[in-house]
Amino acid sequence: EANLTPAMLASVAVRGEHYSDFGDSLAGKLGLRYDFGKAFAVRGSVQNGFRAPSPQQQNFTTTSTNFIDGVPYEITTFKPNDPVAIALGAKPLDAEKSTNISLGGIMRMGGLSLTVDAYRIDIEDRIILSENLTSPGVRNFITSQGFIGVGGGRFFINGVDTSTRGVDVVMSMPWSGGDSGKFDFTLAANFSDTEVTKVPVTAQLAALNPAPVLFDRINVLSLEQGQPKNKFNANVNWKLGQFGATFRATRYGKVLSPGTTAALDFVLDPQTVVDIEARYALTKQLNLAIGADNVFDEYPASLPPALNTTGNAPFSNYAPYGRSGRFIYARASYSF
Repeated sequence: EANLTPAMLASVAVRGEHYSDFGDSLAGKLGLRYDFGKAFAVRGSVQNGFRAPSPQQQNFTTTSTNFIDGVPYEITTFKPNDPVAIALGAKPLDAEKSTNISLGGIMRMGGLSLTVDAYRIDIEDRIILSENLTSPGVRNFITSQGFIGVGGGRFFINGVDTSTRGVDVVMSMPWSGGDSGKFDFTLAANFSDTEVTKVPVTAQLAALNPAPVLFDRINVLSLEQGQPKNKFNANVNWKLGQFGATFRATRYGKVLSPGTTAALDFVLDPQTVVDIEARYALTKQLNLAIGADNVFDEYPASLPPALNTTGNAPFSNYAPYGRSGRFIYARASYSF
């Protein structure tokens, strides 16, 4: 990192890694920041990244009994190098690769600070666990390859590409209230949109009629709409002598809980969750705190009966703020 000019700061980073079970990878980043003065600056960066396949993705295997039309079948999660998985089109796993680009600005007006950063993240060859491949065509194909008694299977595979675009906005300001204490105010917002641009296929499965799907609509919509496209956060920290407190309110945008068909899709409406914590410094080393997450005990909307036929799962797993309601805690910390 170095100042190319008094106003321009440049940074370069390179990272190389060697995995005994995977191979070599090299990643780098280039960043620039230009200060037009104390009140305004622009910054940008471009970088690539990778994530090596985990040992579990490369080696995990298990078998369970699934009933299809009342008939039990042994369904196996195969390692990518298992002969059955290879017959279905599996290949040795490669690393997930990403390209990240960001551009933003910083403004300061007195004690007020505002940052706005736009970004784009493209990920190639994401590793996913395929659907359960249990159709008669798959079972017949597996048998024709000489594998007897296999009722179906699934395996890890590269092949999902995604593109995420978004904007982060953060505004912060400290304020001294004199005898009322010191305050730090922060407002933050995130807007993002993810698109699945590619799903995996194999020549072996594509040749079957009908061709089974490796990555179905539930998984596609989970990546694209299974998290809020916008999120707003307001945070206030207060300190006066030995006392302190935090107030935080977070608004989550709507989320889709996808079903196997559009008729079974369920939309979770936007919701605001409030957290509060109070602190007291008993000594310089010992601090006590009591607080509550989700103070007003907010829950996501209940699933309709068609999506909760047993009554055992009243709330969707896609709720961004959980399904446990209010959480109250007390904490003591001691620093040496």
